[in-house]
Amino acid sequence: MTNEPSNDYTTSLNSRAELYMSQGRYIEAEPLLTEALEMRRQLLGSKHPDVAQSLNNLAVLYRFQGRYIEAEPLFKEALEMRKQLLGSAHPSVATSLNNLAGLYESQGRYAEAEPLYKEALEMSKQLLGSKHPDVATSLNNLAEFYRFQGRYAEAEPLCKDALEMSKQLLGSKHPDVATSLNNLALLYKSQGRYIEAEPLYKDALEMRKQLLGSAHPDVANSLNNLALLYYSQGRYIEAEPLYKDALEMRKQLLGSAHPSVATSLNNLAGLYESQGRYIEAEPLHKEALEMRKQLLGSAHPDVATSLNNLASLYKSQGRYIEAEPLFKEAVTILISQLGQDHPLTQNAQQNYLMFLQQVALKNRQGESSNEWGYSGGTTKKKKKKSKNNKGFGSFNL
Repeated sequence: MTNEPSNDYTTSLNSRAELYMSQGRYIEAEPLLTEALEMRRQLLGSKHPDVAQSLNNLAVLYRFQGRYIEAEPLFKEALEMRKQLLGSAHPSVATSLNNLAGLYESQGRYAEAEPLYKEALEMSKQLLGSKHPDVATSLNNLAEFYRFQGRYAEAEPLCKDALEMSKQLLGSKHPDVATSLNNLALLYKSQGRYIEAEPLYKDALEMRKQLLGSAHPDVANSLNNLALLYYSQGRYIEAEPLYKDALEMRKQLLGSAHPSVATSLNNLAGLYESQGRYIEAEPLHKEALEMRKQLLGSAHPDVATSLNNLASLYKSQGRYIEAEPLFKEAVTILISQLGQDHPLTQNAQQNYLMFLQQVALKNRQGESSNEWGYSGGTTKKKKKKSKNNKGFGSFNL
């Protein structure tokens, strides 16, 4: 067999893997990408643009699967190889910068992610012009990064630019347009602009179903996001079936241990808690917390979210001694990872403060649901039992 047919074969492997990934069939994609990488190394040597492409593609798959530790060295190797072979300013280098930034963001490494996002955006503009799908992708990525950090004023113009650019370049019905609609809706929802967010979420969901099929990770994301909007508005009956559909779809497509599955577990648990269905909520909160620790590490903002939400559940049940260290740990993680001024940090601090105020009040009244009062890091036993108190809302990602 000559090299040329073998190179054609590796290209075919990558194309099939890309198709499977677009369909959310990650388990089927992995052996194809691994085979393509090994074959290219054998045929082309360890330093070649096609080898860098295979490294990048396999790393993207690992990131989608939540396998961040495995993804990072592949992304870095692809980036360095592309710089060496193609020069420091090349569209493929910009792609690698975007991908490595996205990985860092997923891990909560925000200070490392931002300069890479910005470098990728500027490089794409210089090389491809200000109107190009890759530029729209970079705009979306940076906008979403700003949104998650609570930098809404910086995010909105980028979101809108990306949406309009995608429509102009790709037409009104395209997966990238659906992504831009979804991201703008996320921004509006984060700002409490629910009326503006809902039609965008619905448009993105319907477009994704039409273009990608009814069972796809992006469809699951849209179901989850629309459910979260309904939850935020107190529309629990409408939210529950969407949350459940998203959870089951994610398990089927991504496996039972994945960051997106943990998010769905967390969100469904939050819904149950808001409805007073505490027995149903607790195992979901615990499963989400353990999954996030295993997949993301113990100092990730998503872990803080789960800690806060489990603490909120315990507070609602009057289980104060169990709740207090979880509230405290959540605040500590968020201050460390997101800073004092981030909305999630402020929300967690407010939750912790409200908890301490409520416990202090109960101690003064001589009440405690679990026969223990908690105040200022010390405990004292109480003889009286309190009434159950309605908990304050948890927050979800």
